[in-house]
Amino acid sequence: MFLYQPPLPPHYDRLSAEEMAGQVLAHKQAFGDRLVILGHHYQQDEVIRFADFTGDSLKLSQLAGQQKNARYVVFCGVHFMAESADILTEPDVAVILPDLSAGCSMADMARLEQVENAWERLTAATSDRIIPITYVNSAASIKAFCGRHGGACCTSSNARQVLQWALGQGEKALFLPDQHLGRNTAYSMNHSLSSMILYNPDEEQGGLADEQIRAARFILWQGHCSVHQLFTEKQCDDIRRSDPACSIVVHPECRWEVVQKADLAGSTEYIIKVLTEAPENSRWAVGTEIHLVNRMANRFAGHKHIRSLAGIQCLCSTMYRIDPPHLLWVLDELAAGRIVNRITVDDQTRHDARVALQRMLDNAAAQPVGTK
Repeated sequence: MFLYQPPLPPHYDRLSAEEMAGQVLAHKQAFGDRLVILGHHYQQDEVIRFADFTGDSLKLSQLAGQQKNARYVVFCGVHFMAESADILTEPDVAVILPDLSAGCSMADMARLEQVENAWERLTAATSDRIIPITYVNSAASIKAFCGRHGGACCTSSNARQVLQWALGQGEKALFLPDQHLGRNTAYSMNHSLSSMILYNPDEEQGGLADEQIRAARFILWQGHCSVHQLFTEKQCDDIRRSDPACSIVVHPECRWEVVQKADLAGSTEYIIKVLTEAPENSRWAVGTEIHLVNRMANRFAGHKHIRSLAGIQCLCSTMYRIDPPHLLWVLDELAAGRIVNRITVDDQTRHDARVALQRMLDNAAAQPVGTK
């Protein structure tokens, strides 16, 4: 979802980094525990420094909901993350996104109208029960859809457990919106690639024949992460040739072929755990967002060699729109008694999305899960 963010007042461009930092910290002190700033792992260091909590999107939203005195939650992430925070906090808590244009291309690849059309198509083609599962990297409306239709949410940490639960509820799973996480997870559960089909919302009938739908166990939505799509098999091969001692760890949002060539694959928390626990002087090529990779490389500089798997800057460009000037601006506005860039989810969507999230929590404990 792309929302228009008006330009900031010109004086923010004239502030030095030190001046902005001082003013942000002053606001934090003045608001105390009424204000919580959340920083996603992929956020730039210049913003992470102000975060009260860092982590992945669901973990941060859950932490926000646990802050009993918080009245304002500033989510330094992207739109769907702020929606999740609004769902999991009390209605009187204002969730704020510093830049409204910070969206997620993956989440935008599954719009509610498309998913409703797909559901009508799929359920008409087979009498098997289909359980819809959506990655938390999706709009609140998609989470709510899954809640209404007997499905659940999942994270990259618990996708395997949630898919196992889904197959215990029905004969097929519809996995939204990231085809790669769905494919890699199902394959790690010993399901063959031939049991998976790809639904393309932009093609007539989803690009599938009824026979394909009836034969499949997993229906994967044709969506992907624009960052993790940049990692390739060739990059893995190049690392193997140039640095045979280097191990490769990637996120399961990468393509199946890349995951197969890696030594390890797992969630962001899993990648952090692997790198933290890796032996001294070990060498690692990492297939995930560059700000996290650089943060880990700096953290272990002189002790471990950590680099990006790609030779290009694989950054989340929309996440990058959250910067110190926008953070300071929303805090200045709060101090003046004005809430700007508030993200709200309507009551019915909130209820149905909570159902999907609760099914996940009831059936899968989020852990830093990896494969291989």
